[in-house]
Amino acid sequence: MSGDAGNPHTPHELWVKFAATRDPSLRDQLVTENLGLARRLAHRFAHRGQSYDDLAQVASMALIKAVDRYDPERNVKFSTFATGTIIGELKRHFRDRGWSVRAPRRIQELYLELGTTIESLGHGLGRSPKVSELAKATGASEEAIVEAIEAGQGYRSASLDAPGVAGATLGDSLAAEDVAVTLIDERSVLEPALASLPDRNRVIMKLRFIDGLTQSEIASQVGISQMHVSRLLATSLAQLRQAFTADL
Repeated sequence: MSGDAGNPHTPHELWVKFAATRDPSLRDQLVTENLGLARRLAHRFAHRGQSYDDLAQVASMALIKAVDRYDPERNVKFSTFATGTIIGELKRHFRDRGWSVRAPRRIQELYLELGTTIESLGHGLGRSPKVSELAKATGASEEAIVEAIEAGQGYRSASLDAPGVAGATLGDSLAAEDVAVTLIDERSVLEPALASLPDRNRVIMKLRFIDGLTQSEIASQVGISQMHVSRLLATSLAQLRQAFTADL
């Protein structure tokens, strides 16, 4: 068998020799030659609130495990094998050490996924994505998206001023227009008030402020006049505003 076992400059015969001898000097050479892969993968996770140096160390330790466990006789490139091992260790690092308040694993993983999803959608849309757009992109429900964002408030992240990759801080990467994040505290106040609204009012509020429909589109969908929609929105907003200001 021949082929690329990871670093293209690493001869396949070197992997075969290490598998047979477990020579420590060969091991060090293989780890050194593939450190670039570990660093690239650590860089991919560096915007999620942990320092790049810590992540690079986790990735490097995972690389050592991958070198030790790799079987050059299997029809798998080392880069493919090592990538799975390193990403698995990085994700475990976030799950095990990144949460001061334990959240369900599915919510932790969704929260970590949202960091990349918000960034990629934001570039395409030219704005921060809505909860509905995040749900569509991740395949999760809107309720799960909001739950993940709220659970993220218990995430033990680095200081907003802690330097990340290329000198950028975590604070620099936060989306200033991300309504789903900025309104989490307000949501806890407004939810009871929303629940107290008549069913039709709640539907209209959802169509207007979550689905982004115009008043004319709402009127057509609900089966009332646009003026009636406007009045119901004004009434509902006044009720919500009263509930919010009363809690301040």
